[in-house]
Amino acid sequence: AKIKEARLIEKLKKYEVPKLQGPTIELEELTGEERFYMKKMSQKRSNYVPVGRRGVFGGVILNMHMHWKKHETVKVICKPCKPGQVHEYAEEIARLSGGIPIQIIGNDTIVFYRGKNYVQPKIMSPIDTLSKKKALEKSKYEQSLESVRRFIAIAEKELELYYRHIALYGDPNLRNSHAMSIAPSKGFRRSEEIQVMQNEVNNSSGETEAGESEGMDSSEEINTEETEDIGSSNEIEATESEDIDSSEETEATETMILIKDGSCHENQKE
Repeated sequence: AKIKEARLIEKLKKYEVPKLQGPTIELEELTGEERFYMKKMSQKRSNYVPVGRRGVFGGVILNMHMHWKKHETVKVICKPCKPGQVHEYAEEIARLSGGIPIQIIGNDTIVFYRGKNYVQPKIMSPIDTLSKKKALEKSKYEQSLESVRRFIAIAEKELELYYRHIALYGDPNLRNSHAMSIAPSKGFRRSEEIQVMQNEVNNSSGETEAGESEGMDSSEEINTEETEDIGSSNEIEATESEDIDSSEETEATETMILIKDGSCHENQKE
């Protein structure tokens, strides 16, 4: 940042213009009534000249002379304007234009009086001022220089706090390097512990799978026994049904024999 600051300062030196002697200002003593009248007239009138980010350059002075053709006073409004910069603008504009600053309103408005014996100059834009393009370039470099200086101030404060912290608690970089040298052994131990835990988990999972397979085998044996019991019960039922059928057949044969015997006895009686 300091290298950049030095480069910006060198670039800004190119836009420096040697200050020449502007139009001579005849000190005119204004009475209190005249000053009061000029202030009131400037408040009523709406003519003004803006001073923007380019600052005071040839175009500002040219516009002031154009307003002084018809008006005795003109307001110069400076926006943006830092606190205290209005007085610098007032002195610079008075030197370049030959006007008399009557009043400073607030932090951004200046009222200029052209004077009693005002004569419009032949060259209304002074020689020792920048053009519009160069004034814009200068304002950009000034803005970047201001931001760099602000950054340098913040960085210096942070460095001061950092050095205080090191003086009290030591350098944190050394502590981090020591921790990194210890970290690999701890990581190796940790990896060994994780591997042992994984082996235990795998063993327990193998035991559970073996138990499940044994349970499956026992359940299959139970199912086969149940199927055998069901088959034996079906055979018993079949034998019982056969016995019932045979008993029924014997009863039927007996009844047939009795019927035949009865019919034979009846025939013999007749």
